[in-house]
Amino acid sequence: MQRWSPSLDSAVSGKWFATTHWSVVLAAGQEESPQAAEALGQLGQTYWYPLYAYVRREGHSAHDAQDLTQGFFARLLERKDLQSVHPQKGKFRSFLLASLKHFLANEWDRTQAVKRGAAYQFVSWDAADAERRYGQEPSHGLTADRLFERRWALTLLEKTLEDLKQKRAADGKAEWFDALQVYLSGGPNARPYAEIAAELGMSEGALKVAVHRLRRRYGELMRKEIAHTVSRLEDIDDEIRHLFAVVAA
Repeated sequence: MQRWSPSLDSAVSGKWFATTHWSVVLAAGQEESPQAAEALGQLGQTYWYPLYAYVRREGHSAHDAQDLTQGFFARLLERKDLQSVHPQKGKFRSFLLASLKHFLANEWDRTQAVKRGAAYQFVSWDAADAERRYGQEPSHGLTADRLFERRWALTLLEKTLEDLKQKRAADGKAEWFDALQVYLSGGPNARPYAEIAAELGMSEGALKVAVHRLRRRYGELMRKEIAHTVSRLEDIDDEIRHLFAVVAA
């Protein structure tokens, strides 16, 4: 099966920069507001696990890692020096990881961080589920930095898939999406086109067209999500290549 390549006209994708993850962080560095806290909370709800996994791989216990990750997001909202942060300084994932390292090493000692994190549940997640996910990570061969990068990439792909699933469900095509999503990865275990076409009451040719359109839409949504994490349109393709390389490694 031929692999797809996400692409979209830059004039269209330029609209994505109206609201980016960078703008959320910049807003958090301004005067305190419920809107800034909510926006940062939503961002944390999506990308907390790569940070949590990093802290765990650095040797912290599950309890301490949870509190430290919560404390990091709370501290991110409070830091007035965020006003000096500018998107041109790098990719958003790099900024978050560098900020986390600084937080762990210099901002607070561990006792303070645990105390503050436990009192401030900034991001909601299930602690048992977090440990279940971490327990499935490779025990060898991945440093904390590499684990963060891999989990960031997989989280972005999972979010894109979920966004696409919700859009198809809203169109009344939830069952159709469930049958076709296996073709998005182009893996060797995909069922034959003819088999699924028969189940859906479609011709094999119509199914192939539907899969092509689904891949294209998936690529568009992926580019949209990645656009939120970079500062320039020309960085999107480099980031896509990097994230796929991280997942494949």
